[in-house]
Amino acid sequence: MISGILLKGYSGFYYVFAEGRVWECSLRGRFRIRNQEFLPGDRVKILPGTGIKATIEEVEPRRNSLVRPTIANVDQAFLVFAYVSPEPDLNLLDRLIIQVTDAQIKPVIIMNKLDLASTQADPSGKTIAADGMDFYRELGYDLIKVSTKTREGLVELQEQINGKVTVLAGPSGVGKSSLLNALSPDLELKTGDVSQKLKRGRHTTRHVELMVCGEGLLADTPGFSSLYLPEMKREELTDYFVEFRGAVGKCRFANCMHHKEPDCAVKAAVASGMIHPSRYEHYGQFLEEVIAAERRY
Repeated sequence: MISGILLKGYSGFYYVFAEGRVWECSLRGRFRIRNQEFLPGDRVKILPGTGIKATIEEVEPRRNSLVRPTIANVDQAFLVFAYVSPEPDLNLLDRLIIQVTDAQIKPVIIMNKLDLASTQADPSGKTIAADGMDFYRELGYDLIKVSTKTREGLVELQEQINGKVTVLAGPSGVGKSSLLNALSPDLELKTGDVSQKLKRGRHTTRHVELMVCGEGLLADTPGFSSLYLPEMKREELTDYFVEFRGAVGKCRFANCMHHKEPDCAVKAAVASGMIHPSRYEHYGQFLEEVIAAERRY
């Protein structure tokens, strides 16, 4: 048997990437009896048959999984935004960082359309300077700047993909499709061949599929750009704001929520420039949402 990763399933057939190729697999009978659900990203063991045919014999326990979209064993999430057209929605970015972190997935910020970035800050906010997002790097997040037109940053991006299972998330219009095509120009052809052959088939892994991209696997997951925060207690929200850690515990009140209380060390850190104003603004917005959710339940 050989180990592989499930890419997608159609009409009872499952497509598994193993040893550098895609295998068309059927299920061992016991899986059908259990009515077991398989997700893209599931790590499986297959028994090769004739040609590209194989049988799924075993499935390993999942390290993590997402409900929307349905995918398992994700290593990292590319949170794709653009410098302009549309200008970056930092509120959505911070929401996505919380979502993927909660799912035990590493967030990687991808800033596309670098060729359109301004050389200096624009007071109107219509464009953002090429270094205008660098404060996320200071927080410890990976941030890769790319341009599909000049191809700047694409080598670094591919290196980040290799050897991992990656999902893409982000608002429409930021160039996710252009990124996919720039990374692997024949990607659409490869997936189209299988889709045409099986176009009458029923999706057995819903609508998410992993695609081979260089030496890694990639999934475009539009459903992951959710506006909702994961369920949490209000005291847990600061865990997702790493820059608060140096100030938490130094406030006047032990139960300070760093929002409307006086003598707050977090607010003092914002005033001194230690915490970026947009991050603190979003914290306050998210806190009110979490409190409202607590009251509903």
